[in-house]
Amino acid sequence: MLLRSICHWVRRTSVQGFMTRFTRQLCSRKRLHTGLADAETIFTLSSGHGRCGVAVIRVSGPASETALRCMAGLTRSLPPPRTAMLRSITDPQSKEVLDRGLVLWFPGPNSFTGEDSLEFHIHGGPAVITAVLQALGSMPGMRPAEAGEFTRRAFQAGKLGLTEVEGLGDLIHAETEAQRRQALRQMSGELGQLYQDWTDRLKRCLAHVEAFIDFSEDELIEDGVLEQVDGSVDGLRSEMARHLQDERRGERLRSGVQVVIAGATNAGKSSLLNTLCQRPAAIVSPIAGTTRDVVETALDVGGFPVLLSDTAGLRDSMDLVEKEGIRRARERVEQADLTLLVVDSTQLPVNNQQLKSFLQQHLSTVLPSSEGQMVRRCLLILNKADLLPGEHRLQLRMELGRLSGLPPVSLISCHTSDGLQDFLKALHRSVKTLCGDPLSDAPTLTQARHRAHIQQCVSALHQYAQYRDLDLALAAEGVRLALTSLGRITGRVGAEEILDIIFKDFCIGK
Repeated sequence: MLLRSICHWVRRTSVQGFMTRFTRQLCSRKRLHTGLADAETIFTLSSGHGRCGVAVIRVSGPASETALRCMAGLTRSLPPPRTAMLRSITDPQSKEVLDRGLVLWFPGPNSFTGEDSLEFHIHGGPAVITAVLQALGSMPGMRPAEAGEFTRRAFQAGKLGLTEVEGLGDLIHAETEAQRRQALRQMSGELGQLYQDWTDRLKRCLAHVEAFIDFSEDELIEDGVLEQVDGSVDGLRSEMARHLQDERRGERLRSGVQVVIAGATNAGKSSLLNTLCQRPAAIVSPIAGTTRDVVETALDVGGFPVLLSDTAGLRDSMDLVEKEGIRRARERVEQADLTLLVVDSTQLPVNNQQLKSFLQQHLSTVLPSSEGQMVRRCLLILNKADLLPGEHRLQLRMELGRLSGLPPVSLISCHTSDGLQDFLKALHRSVKTLCGDPLSDAPTLTQARHRAHIQQCVSALHQYAQYRDLDLALAAEGVRLALTSLGRITGRVGAEEILDIIFKDFCIGK
């Protein structure tokens, strides 16, 4: 009887000690979130600045109902939630009518921020907007919102995960169709769901390892628990490694594909830039060496974002300024996602049998490597086709179609636009390959910080495998580090969730 009481006391002490460690973390986390809570009501113009037909002013916080009653003249019942009502909008102090527009009421927690929220849809003249904002600012407990504060409150209320917040930001800044699709997919939560699935599995792994460390001697843990953890950790590490092997397609799509125009002087690089962006972005001159610095412009190529750079002509030069331009040109080529190598077609060998060796030599002088990945990320452009005799041009096209072992080749004329459509199709295919299809396959990494944290996860899970048979506490620390790194992506990880898993799976202490 005495021995049974002692065993019960030891088991209970172990459970309490285990709970104490996690409760400290839990209390710390709760204090953090309590500190982030803001009792003030915020407001701002959410529809953008400038004259417009309709402007939307958004209000969120506990004083939203007061603002609605005072400024919309509602003395009795509030309007039905999410239903537009036409009202005269008045100044709460002077009672002057400021405008006549729509008001919408979003009671919490069923609102974007999770708080009571209000929208005024008013006429978009600057004077009207200013008057309504000043009227809101004159009310007690109201202040203008800081940048991103509405979205921050939505995140704190659990309405959006951190990846969804980033997707919302990308959607607002999307300039091309493919960027819009990727941002919308991330905002819908697909990337967050993937990371949350990994987080849940890591929590279970950590909970089982921690339970084994603390309670295995009491025979409260069933056999084979660690073997199940081993399999789960190995599977997670493989999935994360595959996730990282995406050739940065999502990041390219988000920030734009770096496309560099390179080649010898007077090959027509600046003419190609002007043709693609349909404006005189670069100076075109028959004098060799006109371009001495990098000229950049943003393009939309079939819905994909491209940052196009024109560079100095590559040649030997004694001019110090031109030499610096050439150095910058070679540096851009090394950093480029795609290189457009422009060649003056009038300089091609007359004998077509020498064409392949001529182009290969040209590639080797411009690209860091003429084989493998660099060749696959290059397009050859034979410019000034209009200066070739018609028969020679026809024979050249036929010979180019038979060449192999070279990047895609396009024979064009920037002067007449001959062959330009075929080149644009080749450019679109290359850019699409570099970015991938944002609507197919698994969601891709879109942020450099995501990649860094996933890499930390893989390293931490390697630590688990490394110390699994040497020191289980150090192995568990690897899982904990991986879980922390994932939590920095999603913005959510808590000690109480691990406790829930332990007591649900093992019923420790009954």
